[in-house]
Amino acid sequence: MHQPNRRAAVFAVLALAAGALAACGANEDNSDDGGGGTASGDSTGSGSAATIALLLPESATARYEAFDRPLFEAKVADLCPDCTINYFNADQDETKQAEQVDTAISQNVDVMVLDPVNGASAASLVADAQAAEIPVIAYDRFIEGADYYTSFDNEKVGELQGQALVDAVGGPGDVLMLNGSPDDPNAAQFKAGAHSVIDASDLAILGEYDNPDWSPDNAQAWTTDQLDTIDPTSLAGVYAANDGQAGGVIAALTGAGLPADQLPPVTGQDAELAAIQRIVAGEQYMTIYKPIKGEAEGAAEMAISIVNGEDVADTTDFQGVPSLILDPIVVTVDNVADTVVADDFWTVADICTDDYADACTAAGLS
Repeated sequence: MHQPNRRAAVFAVLALAAGALAACGANEDNSDDGGGGTASGDSTGSGSAATIALLLPESATARYEAFDRPLFEAKVADLCPDCTINYFNADQDETKQAEQVDTAISQNVDVMVLDPVNGASAASLVADAQAAEIPVIAYDRFIEGADYYTSFDNEKVGELQGQALVDAVGGPGDVLMLNGSPDDPNAAQFKAGAHSVIDASDLAILGEYDNPDWSPDNAQAWTTDQLDTIDPTSLAGVYAANDGQAGGVIAALTGAGLPADQLPPVTGQDAELAAIQRIVAGEQYMTIYKPIKGEAEGAAEMAISIVNGEDVADTTDFQGVPSLILDPIVVTVDNVADTVVADDFWTVADICTDDYADACTAAGLS
């Protein structure tokens, strides 16, 4: 079942629709002793089907369990009803993820979709899988040496966040900057993109923090410490690399006595529901919406293409790895309806709970 020339495989989405329901191969070991759950197809075809390992890094960020996993599983079920998904979540534990990779290898899975806790050290996990002739799709976070990669243009994410902050401030001003985890390769790309814009602007960075594990609590504590040394009313804005940190920053700002309707612009990323509600209420300035459906379904199509031995097209090269790179989208109060609502990422009912009813009316969402 494993393909000896995986790098030559190309991503043919159109062909998948016609051919992916063919038998996907044989693999009967579906045990899961590595801390993850197992989701199986209905086994309507003859014989056993291929097994795909899906390994996600954590569950604290809302997107993984609410979107990435179910969207990936649904697409695999659509393309290959007989295929089995062995699912693992590392709970932000690098050692646990390494054990889960070992478990997936012992299960002789046909392809591994891996979103690493630590992108740099995950290169050894990829090498272990490939030594067992298991191709690896790096999911969302780049891993050197992976067979394929699917993600968003992460440096562009940072550029969009930085530009949104510069535009919102509208001139010179002092800002704080909270980046993602130093062991997350995406965080370095977000940071580089944001700096490329902010450093060329009139904004001055008073303090900068690389936040381990992207912790909202850390973000709140660090911002509170910064506000002890500066006048909160003098702060022109805050670059927060994701929505969890944005929530921590806003809690620190309001805790320092700033009214919720007088906060400086705060950026974010992931279009989490709480962030969209804060944007509607005027507490958070923007977020980055990454249509996760395209990323998750793209990875599923890659996986099924691999197990079916099909050729692929329409990838681009990213650091030597054939990749599917998608475009991020800025969301502010002005385009909530045209982005996350239009895509059914969140519904108006999700957003416009009783606490946000008046704000939704003002934003034209009710």
